[in-house]
Amino acid sequence: MVNPKRIMQVKEMAEGCMRNHAKLQPFFNAAMNSLEEGSIIEISVKSPEGRELCTNLRVNREDMQLLREIQAMNVNP
Repeated sequence: MVNPKRIMQVKEMAEGCMRNHAKLQPFFNAAMNSLEEGSIIEISVKSPEGRELCTNLRVNREDMQLLREIQAMNVNP
């Protein structure tokens, strides 16, 4: 069962993250408007020590359905 109090805590944390990283929300908005089936999403992380992790995925029909559902829920901090 989902704890409503926990949802509110996570929402507040996400809002703080968006305040701390002002370019993140506009990027997500632009990316969501650019995504279509066949798009490739790449994610990389670089540690302070210089280690890098990178992965990517090709967006399929089911992924697009999920992303549309998330957008419809207006899950934006």
